[in-house]
Amino acid sequence: MASQELISRLEERIENVSDFPVPGIQFKDISPIFLDPKLYEDVIADLVSFSKGKVDAVCGIESRGYLFGIAIAVALEVPFILIRKAGKLPPPVIAEKYDLEYGSAIIETREGQIKPGQRVLVHDDLLATGGTTEAAAKLVEKQDATVAQFSFLIGLKGLNGEEKLKKFNAEVYHILEY
Repeated sequence: MASQELISRLEERIENVSDFPVPGIQFKDISPIFLDPKLYEDVIADLVSFSKGKVDAVCGIESRGYLFGIAIAVALEVPFILIRKAGKLPPPVIAEKYDLEYGSAIIETREGQIKPGQRVLVHDDLLATGGTTEAAAKLVEKQDATVAQFSFLIGLKGLNGEEKLKKFNAEVYHILEY
């Protein structure tokens, strides 16, 4: 869906940081995108074109999912719902526990902000193993809404993140793949 020109511009901006946050990891630093307002605008336009007319709300996953998710929701003229780490939102909340490589974590959203029957886009900056995104989708389903789409700036091959999301029967989109 993204033009080759947009992909090239993003690849020129995104910085690869070796051995961060731990040895062996190649970190994709997206922060240089925000130094180029036109590039950011074009990324939003591309992500919006994927979802236009297909969703009633956008959920963004803390914290980098907010960087694009809010702008997507505004452009689509639909609500934006925060998905945060446990303990960051006032009650009442709906929570979902999920496994990490070592241990587990919990994410939450405010109860009642996702409405029954809504078609929801779950957005984050990057899809890796899919654990956090899967937990976010379960939060949507716990509120009798449907995950219609997942979108990401970047999808990482070989980590099986998309495989975890197949059970939701939702469209999955990422602009870049590494």
